[in-house]
Amino acid sequence: MATTVHAEAHAHQTNYMGVFWWLLGLTIAEVAVAYTPMPRLIMIVLLVGMAFTKASMVALYFMHLKYERTTLMLIALTPLILCVFLALMLLPDIS
Repeated sequence: MATTVHAEAHAHQTNYMGVFWWLLGLTIAEVAVAYTPMPRLIMIVLLVGMAFTKASMVALYFMHLKYERTTLMLIALTPLILCVFLALMLLPDIS
């Protein structure tokens, strides 16, 4: 019994320093993209993509969603889907 509990606890250990270095690298890349002369649309797509990647890493590793059941993952993703849907629906009104 004790070995099973130890094995389960060991299976969910996360390399937080590795995640930190990835987040730091993505932040440095975002700053570099912001100061690089490029078309505005490409810059926006790159920055939003990197921000989404960073948010996903924080949710998966620091909020421990990576090790949760699928139903909890769906509960966490529902507001994201709703937000993207509403943003796309409001896009014609903005321009």
